[in-house]
Amino acid sequence: MPGDVLSQAEVESLLNVVDANAKTGGGASRSALPAGPPPSAPRSRDKVTPYDFKRPERVGKDQMRALQTLHEGFGRNFGAALSALLRSIVEMKLTSVDQLTYSEFVFSLENPTCFNLLKAEPLEGNLILDINPSILYPIIDRLLGGGRETSSLSRRPLTEIELRLVRRITDLFLEELHRAWENVLDLELSVVRVESNPQLVQIVPPNEVVVLISFELTVGDVRGMMNLCVPFNSIERISGKLSSNSWVTYGRRQATPESIRQISGNLQGSLLGLVVQLADTRISTKELVGLRVGDIITTEKDIRSPLVLELEGVAKFTARPGAFKGRKAIRIEERIDASKE
Repeated sequence: MPGDVLSQAEVESLLNVVDANAKTGGGASRSALPAGPPPSAPRSRDKVTPYDFKRPERVGKDQMRALQTLHEGFGRNFGAALSALLRSIVEMKLTSVDQLTYSEFVFSLENPTCFNLLKAEPLEGNLILDINPSILYPIIDRLLGGGRETSSLSRRPLTEIELRLVRRITDLFLEELHRAWENVLDLELSVVRVESNPQLVQIVPPNEVVVLISFELTVGDVRGMMNLCVPFNSIERISGKLSSNSWVTYGRRQATPESIRQISGNLQGSLLGLVVQLADTRISTKELVGLRVGDIITTEKDIRSPLVLELEGVAKFTARPGAFKGRKAIRIEERIDASKE
């Protein structure tokens, strides 16, 4: 059968017969050929792993796991920063980190799209940031003061005004990406140019391997994709750094006086609920139904003992009841130590 494979013993036997016939000058007869193994004889076969030459795996598993963990934290931080920019709830999550060829990546994109060519020194070559129009135009509408209602999707290249607005989004993306990579490599990121047709940009040969990092962005009821394309030749020299544990510390930022002052300023106008518990007691339902105006409820609370002031349901201070300018008031005595409680 065409699918049969000769064993090593059969091949050696066949070669010996051919060699013997060559010395005697005769041709090999059919009877001299070795017979095949009996049907019941087991045949040992090694496990064969298929290899696709169109999609070679050049980035190691450790590096892929490092990139996935690194960009999961980046996605959360960028989503929070974009929420502050749009003054709306934005959710961004990492969907996949895959290896594929550059041609597969380009042909999977829409046309027109927002195709940003990035420079990331000291990495070699260029990176690609693609923003899907299905999520980009709603973001632009939000930046221009639009509401939550969804409009029809435009199938056209971006105008000059829209490109300026998109630059605010890409600058924010690059800022968070720099923070995500700073424990691996101090990148200097910038946008080289923006194209609407992805097939016009050829940063690497079509069969070159790239790492595609895909994010799903949700703004209100609208969803869309953002793709970061990193060519293998750009990260080939720093693959050792990606496999180390230096990137694990990403996401923990040291508090600066400026950040403390900013957060404190934002919290100063917050409204909090204060509750003072005067006393507590138990009565029956019959007594509760029979209560009338002027009735007195007795408790075990001593009038000279301090009251407990609760801040949003948490006991924080002890206080004394009183009056101030004709209104009921309390005077804070001391702070309640939570550790002792």
